[in-house]
Amino acid sequence: MRNTIKITAVVLATGALTLGLTACGADKGSDKDGPLVVAATPTPQGQILDYVKKNLAEKAGLDLEVKEFTDYVTPNTATQQGEVFANYFQHKPYLDDFNKKNKTDIVPVPGATVHLEPLGVYSKKIKKLDELKKGATVAVPNDTTNEARALKLLADHGLLKLKEGAGFAATPKDIVDNPRGLKFKELEAAALPRTIKDVDAAVINGNYALEADLNPAKQALAAEKAEGNPYGNFLAVKKGDENDPRVKKLAKLLTSPEVKKFIEDKYDGAVVAAF
Repeated sequence: MRNTIKITAVVLATGALTLGLTACGADKGSDKDGPLVVAATPTPQGQILDYVKKNLAEKAGLDLEVKEFTDYVTPNTATQQGEVFANYFQHKPYLDDFNKKNKTDIVPVPGATVHLEPLGVYSKKIKKLDELKKGATVAVPNDTTNEARALKLLADHGLLKLKEGAGFAATPKDIVDNPRGLKFKELEAAALPRTIKDVDAAVINGNYALEADLNPAKQALAAEKAEGNPYGNFLAVKKGDENDPRVKKLAKLLTSPEVKKFIEDKYDGAVVAAF
């Protein structure tokens, strides 16, 4: 008898990092005989999973349950604690930093890097980056890897220079040349779209830009290139769970031609398939 597909969306407030991690949830999430419970941010990960659920999962015999979170911490916390079995929302530099700081052991599922959300610079006050005035304020994500990513994007467009070797952990303290005297407002990534009117420019993660009806391909003053980009988003699990049959099924579906076409058709360059 073929399993049916059950999708449940649970959206938590950004600050509610530990709410809902109940014993009941933990048992269900870690049950290898039950549905595959996956944590995801709503856009585009939740939408991509919803496409898989509606069009591919049943035929593959996959019982899939999705829990949506609006922050970048809870999905990993929930995976580590067993509330969910897997997550799909992050890139490798972020996961490496999270594991190091939280002593967790979450790993990417081999062959399951799905997409890239190009980071973009947006503004309501200027139409070109070179219009940024001296002393302008730029909002950037405050988590380690995405802040470094934002600063690198600005550096790539000649607005500043980072010290050699700053890498994935760069902060404004690593800026060695700032000819325009830019000031930086460090905020939680989810809050950035709401700040555009209050700053001269904001560097916003692709998923939050999409939720705010901002298209990196059409509205960003500058955006990351997909080629050679280390920030592809992937399916992740707690170490040792990579070979779970349900995880392998989902990994295959997420990197299928059908999903690639869905990404291309729906996001028009705002999200780019990474496979």
